[in-house]
Amino acid sequence: MSTLNVAGRAIPLKVAAIIPARMSSTRFPGKPLVKILGLEMIEHVRRRVERIPGLSHVIVATCEQEIVDLVEKNGGKAVMTSDKHERACDRIEEAARNLDADIVINVQGDEPMVSAEAIEELIAPFRAQPDVQCTNLVYRVLDFSELTSDNVVKVALSKTGKILYFSRLGLPGRKVEKDFPYFKQSGIMAFRKDFLHKFTALAPTPLEEKESVDLLRLLEHDYPVQAVISKHETKGIDVPSQVAEVEKAILEDPAQKKIFNEICNEKR
Repeated sequence: MSTLNVAGRAIPLKVAAIIPARMSSTRFPGKPLVKILGLEMIEHVRRRVERIPGLSHVIVATCEQEIVDLVEKNGGKAVMTSDKHERACDRIEEAARNLDADIVINVQGDEPMVSAEAIEELIAPFRAQPDVQCTNLVYRVLDFSELTSDNVVKVALSKTGKILYFSRLGLPGRKVEKDFPYFKQSGIMAFRKDFLHKFTALAPTPLEEKESVDLLRLLEHDYPVQAVISKHETKGIDVPSQVAEVEKAILEDPAQKKIFNEICNEKR
Protein backbone atom coordinates (compact mmCIF):
# COMPACT_ATOMS: atom_id res chain seq x y z
CA MET A 1 0.00 0.00 0.00
CA SER A 2 1.27 3.47 -0.92
CA THR A 3 0.96 6.56 1.29
CA LEU A 4 0.00 10.19 0.87
CA ASN A 5 1.89 12.77 2.91
CA VAL A 6 -0.47 15.43 4.29
CA ALA A 7 0.73 17.95 6.89
CA GLY A 8 3.54 15.61 7.87
CA ARG A 9 1.25 12.60 8.24
CA ALA A 10 1.46 9.47 6.10
CA ILE A 11 -2.03 8.50 4.93
CA PRO A 12 -2.40 5.08 3.25
CA LEU A 13 -3.40 5.04 -0.41
CA LYS A 14 -5.11 2.01 -1.89
CA VAL A 15 -3.75 1.43 -5.39
CA ALA A 16 -5.46 -0.88 -7.88
CA ALA A 17 -4.10 -1.96 -11.25
CA ILE A 18 -6.49 -2.76 -14.10
CA ILE A 19 -5.29 -4.31 -17.35
CA PRO A 20 -7.65 -3.66 -20.30
CA ALA A 21 -7.53 -6.17 -23.14
CA ARG A 22 -9.58 -6.95 -26.24
CA MET A 23 -9.08 -9.18 -29.27
CA SER A 24 -10.27 -6.77 -31.98
CA SER A 25 -7.28 -4.44 -32.26
CA THR A 26 -7.22 -2.96 -35.76
CA ARG A 27 -3.42 -3.03 -35.95
CA PHE A 28 -2.95 -6.45 -34.32
CA PRO A 29 -6.08 -8.63 -34.07
CA GLY A 30 -5.89 -11.27 -31.34
CA LYS A 31 -2.98 -9.48 -29.66
CA PRO A 32 -3.69 -10.44 -25.99
CA LEU A 33 -3.29 -14.14 -26.73
CA VAL A 34 -0.24 -13.94 -28.98
CA LYS A 35 2.65 -15.83 -27.39
CA ILE A 36 5.87 -14.09 -26.39
CA LEU A 37 8.58 -16.65 -25.66
CA GLY A 38 5.80 -19.23 -25.28
CA LEU A 39 3.60 -17.27 -22.85
CA GLU A 40 0.49 -15.32 -23.82
CA MET A 41 0.97 -11.55 -23.81
CA ILE A 42 -1.85 -10.89 -21.36
CA GLU A 43 -0.26 -13.36 -18.92
CA HIS A 44 3.12 -11.64 -19.22
CA VAL A 45 1.46 -8.39 -18.17
CA ARG A 46 -0.81 -9.82 -15.47
CA ARG A 47 1.87 -11.93 -13.80
CA ARG A 48 4.35 -9.05 -13.74
CA VAL A 49 1.79 -6.65 -12.26
CA GLU A 50 0.78 -9.27 -9.67
CA ARG A 51 4.39 -9.24 -8.40
CA ILE A 52 4.40 -5.48 -7.74
CA PRO A 53 4.23 -4.77 -3.99
CA GLY A 54 1.54 -2.58 -2.50
CA LEU A 55 -1.29 -3.11 -5.00
CA SER A 56 -4.71 -3.78 -3.49
CA HIS A 57 -6.19 -5.31 -6.67
CA VAL A 58 -4.90 -6.60 -10.02
CA ILE A 59 -7.70 -7.20 -12.51
CA VAL A 60 -7.89 -7.92 -16.23
CA ALA A 61 -10.83 -6.04 -17.80
CA THR A 62 -12.09 -7.46 -21.08
CA CYS A 63 -15.15 -8.14 -23.20
CA GLU A 64 -13.74 -11.47 -24.41
CA GLN A 65 -14.65 -14.75 -22.71
CA GLU A 66 -11.50 -16.47 -23.95
CA ILE A 67 -9.34 -13.90 -22.17
CA VAL A 68 -11.35 -14.35 -18.96
CA ASP A 69 -10.97 -18.13 -19.24
CA LEU A 70 -7.19 -17.93 -19.73
CA VAL A 71 -6.65 -15.52 -16.84
CA GLU A 72 -8.82 -17.51 -14.44
CA LYS A 73 -7.22 -20.80 -15.46
CA ASN A 74 -3.89 -19.30 -14.43
CA GLY A 75 -5.15 -18.09 -11.07
CA GLY A 76 -5.77 -14.45 -11.95
CA LYS A 77 -8.84 -12.25 -11.66
CA ALA A 78 -10.74 -10.99 -14.71
CA VAL A 79 -14.00 -9.11 -15.15
CA MET A 80 -16.26 -8.88 -18.17
CA THR A 81 -16.97 -5.35 -19.36
CA SER A 82 -19.11 -3.91 -22.12
CA ASP A 83 -18.12 -4.62 -25.72
CA LYS A 84 -19.12 -1.05 -26.64
CA HIS A 85 -16.03 0.69 -25.26
CA GLU A 86 -13.90 2.46 -27.85
CA ARG A 87 -11.22 3.54 -25.36
CA ALA A 88 -9.21 1.57 -22.80
CA CYS A 89 -9.84 4.20 -20.11
CA ASP A 90 -13.59 3.72 -20.46
CA ARG A 91 -13.09 -0.03 -19.96
CA ILE A 92 -11.02 0.38 -16.80
CA GLU A 93 -13.51 2.89 -15.40
CA GLU A 94 -16.28 0.30 -15.68
CA ALA A 95 -14.10 -2.32 -13.98
CA ALA A 96 -13.13 0.14 -11.20
CA ARG A 97 -16.63 1.30 -10.21
CA ASN A 98 -17.05 -1.06 -7.27
CA LEU A 99 -13.39 -1.23 -6.22
CA ASP A 100 -12.21 0.11 -2.88
CA ALA A 101 -9.29 2.12 -4.26
CA ASP A 102 -7.87 5.64 -4.19
CA ILE A 103 -5.65 5.33 -7.26
CA VAL A 104 -6.42 3.28 -10.39
CA ILE A 105 -3.55 2.35 -12.69
CA ASN A 106 -4.23 1.55 -16.33
CA VAL A 107 -1.60 -0.94 -17.49
CA GLN A 108 -2.36 -1.65 -21.12
CA GLY A 109 -2.49 -5.35 -21.95
CA ASP A 110 0.28 -4.90 -24.55
CA GLU A 111 2.97 -3.86 -22.04
CA PRO A 112 4.77 -7.21 -21.46
CA MET A 113 7.88 -5.60 -19.94
CA VAL A 114 6.12 -3.54 -17.26
CA SER A 115 8.23 -3.20 -14.12
CA ALA A 116 7.71 -2.42 -10.45
CA GLU A 117 10.14 0.51 -10.78
CA ALA A 118 8.00 2.11 -13.48
CA ILE A 119 4.81 1.72 -11.44
CA GLU A 120 6.47 3.28 -8.40
CA GLU A 121 7.50 6.28 -10.52
CA LEU A 122 3.95 6.57 -11.87
CA ILE A 123 2.25 6.81 -8.48
CA ALA A 124 4.89 8.94 -6.70
CA PRO A 125 3.32 12.28 -7.77
CA PHE A 126 0.01 11.34 -6.11
CA ARG A 127 1.80 11.02 -2.76
CA ALA A 128 3.75 14.25 -3.15
CA GLN A 129 1.13 16.50 -4.76
CA PRO A 130 -2.52 16.23 -3.64
CA ASP A 131 -3.67 18.25 -6.67
CA VAL A 132 -2.34 15.70 -9.21
CA GLN A 133 -5.26 13.82 -10.73
CA CYS A 134 -3.67 11.91 -13.63
CA THR A 135 -0.14 10.75 -14.47
CA ASN A 136 1.31 9.11 -17.57
CA LEU A 137 4.71 7.46 -17.99
CA VAL A 138 6.70 8.91 -20.88
CA TYR A 139 10.13 8.00 -22.24
CA ARG A 140 12.89 9.79 -24.12
CA VAL A 141 12.95 8.93 -27.80
CA LEU A 142 16.37 7.40 -28.42
CA ASP A 143 15.61 5.76 -31.79
CA PHE A 144 14.76 8.73 -34.00
CA SER A 145 13.03 6.51 -36.55
CA GLU A 146 10.18 6.34 -34.01
CA LEU A 147 9.41 9.99 -34.73
CA THR A 148 8.02 8.96 -38.12
CA SER A 149 6.02 5.97 -36.85
CA ASP A 150 2.25 6.29 -36.48
CA ASN A 151 2.41 3.53 -33.84
CA VAL A 152 4.44 5.74 -31.49
CA VAL A 153 2.53 8.55 -29.76
CA LYS A 154 4.82 11.52 -29.35
CA VAL A 155 4.45 13.95 -26.43
CA ALA A 156 5.18 17.64 -25.96
CA LEU A 157 5.83 18.75 -22.37
CA SER A 158 5.64 22.02 -20.46
CA LYS A 159 8.45 23.24 -18.21
CA THR A 160 6.66 21.76 -15.19
CA GLY A 161 6.20 18.36 -16.85
CA LYS A 162 2.56 18.80 -17.81
CA ILE A 163 1.61 17.26 -21.13
CA LEU A 164 0.83 19.87 -23.77
CA TYR A 165 -0.14 17.53 -26.61
CA PHE A 166 -0.04 13.96 -27.91
CA SER A 167 0.46 13.22 -31.59
CA ARG A 168 1.13 10.32 -33.91
CA LEU A 169 3.10 12.76 -36.07
CA GLY A 170 6.65 13.71 -35.18
CA LEU A 171 6.78 16.68 -32.83
CA PRO A 172 7.90 19.24 -32.03
CA GLY A 173 9.02 20.79 -35.29
CA ARG A 174 9.56 19.41 -38.77
CA LYS A 175 13.31 18.90 -38.51
CA VAL A 176 14.81 16.22 -36.23
CA GLU A 177 17.63 17.57 -34.07
CA LYS A 178 19.47 14.82 -32.25
CA ASP A 179 20.40 17.00 -29.27
CA PHE A 180 16.76 18.00 -28.69
CA PRO A 181 14.73 16.02 -26.10
CA TYR A 182 11.85 14.16 -27.77
CA PHE A 183 9.38 12.12 -25.72
CA LYS A 184 6.87 9.35 -26.37
CA GLN A 185 3.85 8.10 -24.47
CA SER A 186 3.62 4.73 -22.73
CA GLY A 187 0.46 2.69 -22.24
CA ILE A 188 0.77 3.07 -18.46
CA MET A 189 -1.15 5.83 -16.70
CA ALA A 190 -2.88 6.40 -13.37
CA PHE A 191 -5.86 8.32 -12.03
CA ARG A 192 -7.38 9.23 -8.74
CA LYS A 193 -10.46 7.03 -8.79
CA ASP A 194 -12.98 9.88 -8.47
CA PHE A 195 -11.25 11.72 -11.30
CA LEU A 196 -11.31 8.60 -13.51
CA HIS A 197 -15.10 8.54 -13.21
CA LYS A 198 -15.20 12.26 -14.01
CA PHE A 199 -12.91 11.78 -17.02
CA THR A 200 -14.99 9.08 -18.66
CA ALA A 201 -18.17 11.11 -18.15
CA LEU A 202 -16.70 13.90 -20.31
CA ALA A 203 -17.83 14.06 -23.92
CA PRO A 204 -15.35 12.58 -26.43
CA THR A 205 -13.37 15.27 -28.22
CA PRO A 206 -12.24 15.91 -31.81
CA LEU A 207 -8.48 15.63 -31.19
CA GLU A 208 -8.95 12.49 -29.09
CA GLU A 209 -10.77 10.87 -32.00
CA LYS A 210 -8.42 12.23 -34.66
CA GLU A 211 -5.26 11.01 -32.89
CA SER A 212 -6.89 7.97 -31.20
CA VAL A 213 -5.33 8.93 -27.85
CA ASP A 214 -7.56 8.67 -24.76
CA LEU A 215 -5.87 11.38 -22.70
CA LEU A 216 -6.42 14.07 -25.31
CA ARG A 217 -9.99 14.14 -23.99
CA LEU A 218 -8.62 15.56 -20.74
CA LEU A 219 -6.42 18.16 -22.43
CA GLU A 220 -9.27 19.32 -24.64
CA HIS A 221 -11.45 19.75 -21.56
CA ASP A 222 -8.64 21.76 -19.89
CA TYR A 223 -7.61 19.15 -17.30
CA PRO A 224 -3.84 18.69 -16.78
CA VAL A 225 -1.97 15.41 -17.19
CA GLN A 226 1.32 15.08 -15.30
CA ALA A 227 4.07 13.40 -17.29
CA VAL A 228 6.45 11.09 -15.42
CA ILE A 229 9.71 10.78 -17.35
CA SER A 230 10.99 7.26 -16.78
CA LYS A 231 14.16 5.41 -17.70
CA HIS A 232 12.35 2.09 -17.21
CA GLU A 233 10.97 1.77 -20.73
CA THR A 234 8.34 -0.94 -21.01
CA LYS A 235 8.40 -1.52 -24.80
CA GLY A 236 4.73 -1.94 -25.64
CA ILE A 237 3.55 -3.97 -28.63
CA ASP A 238 1.36 -2.32 -31.27
CA VAL A 239 2.04 -4.45 -34.37
CA PRO A 240 3.15 -8.07 -34.98
CA SER A 241 6.71 -7.13 -35.96
CA GLN A 242 7.36 -5.84 -32.44
CA VAL A 243 6.90 -9.27 -30.85
CA ALA A 244 10.36 -10.39 -31.97
CA GLU A 245 11.86 -7.10 -30.75
CA VAL A 246 10.37 -7.60 -27.27
CA GLU A 247 11.48 -11.23 -27.13
CA LYS A 248 15.02 -10.12 -27.94
CA ALA A 249 14.90 -7.34 -25.35
CA ILE A 250 13.72 -9.73 -22.63
CA LEU A 251 16.42 -12.31 -23.37
CA GLU A 252 19.25 -9.76 -23.61
CA ASP A 253 18.44 -7.88 -20.39
CA PRO A 254 19.47 -9.94 -17.32
CA ALA A 255 16.83 -8.33 -15.07
CA GLN A 256 14.06 -8.84 -17.63
CA LYS A 257 15.15 -12.41 -18.29
CA LYS A 258 15.11 -13.15 -14.55
CA ILE A 259 11.55 -11.84 -14.21
CA PHE A 260 10.46 -13.83 -17.26
CA ASN A 261 11.90 -17.05 -15.85
CA GLU A 262 10.21 -16.44 -12.51
CA ILE A 263 6.75 -15.71 -13.95
CA CYS A 264 6.97 -18.76 -16.20
CA ASN A 265 7.61 -20.93 -13.15
CA GLU A 266 4.51 -19.72 -11.33
CA LYS A 267 1.93 -22.38 -10.66
CA ARG A 268 -0.87 -22.53 -13.17
